[in-house]
Amino acid sequence: MKALLDTHTFLWWNMNDPQLSSKAFEIMVNGRNQIYLSAASVWEIVIKTAKGRLILPDTPATWVPQSMEKNHFSGLPIEISHSLEVYNLPDYHSDPFDRLLAAQCRVEKIPLLSADSAFREYGIDVLW
Repeated sequence: MKALLDTHTFLWWNMNDPQLSSKAFEIMVNGRNQIYLSAASVWEIVIKTAKGRLILPDTPATWVPQSMEKNHFSGLPIEISHSLEVYNLPDYHSDPFDRLLAAQCRVEKIPLLSADSAFREYGIDVLW
């Protein structure tokens, strides 16, 4: 199975946050699954850290790649097709990062691991 992490899912996983669901945990620890972190999520992490709204144990440039490598997560770049798909999305989310994650899931035809059930409005599978 392939799946894309919502930003909070990546953070909760790496910070051992109890809000991470048992289903998401099982999907993420299953070595047969290919888990992706979007470049959009990394961008969101960088912005929140720079504004002081997120505290990481190290700089994003160090912490994010180390966390991805340690957990065998792959990066999902933002492709032009992903950006263009945002145009087709109804305005359920005003957050541009969430809209881009939804577009990536639609284009790549993969589910999103997220506690945010509003993503289902976009016609994507949300696993939690």
